[in-house]
Amino acid sequence: MSLQSATRDRFRPWYLLDVAAFLLGAGGSIRRTVGFDEFASLTAFAAVTAVVSGLFAVVVLRFTVGNLWGYAVEYVNAGGQWTDLPFLVPVGGGLAAVAVTYAATTSLGAAAWAGFWTFAVAAGVVAVAVSLAAGYSEASA
Repeated sequence: MSLQSATRDRFRPWYLLDVAAFLLGAGGSIRRTVGFDEFASLTAFAAVTAVVSGLFAVVVLRFTVGNLWGYAVEYVNAGGQWTDLPFLVPVGGGLAAVAVTYAATTSLGAAAWAGFWTFAVAAGVVAVAVSLAAGYSEASA
């Protein structure tokens, strides 16, 4: 197998999101530590901190996207559609929480954190409500 075909088989476009998350995390760490105008004064500790911040950003991205994708796939596998209200409520609630939190704090990290947990809690509440409603409709039939 040639190197070109091996690379084509293993490279996925989603990896570009990982690279973007890493650069965003590392760049934000460098900006907070020394600033971009004083990049030459970057210490070894600041460089290691930037790499760790970039890797953490990739982990957070993978965790968040993985959970959202898993939620969507399991919902569809259970017989739902991506246009159903029980699917859209948690997703819309999470996006609304991101927008409101970012507008209030201008912190992307806080907005992502609030959006994820709003999504998780709303998905749990919707799951319980739908389960109860399905149980009551079966009992009355």
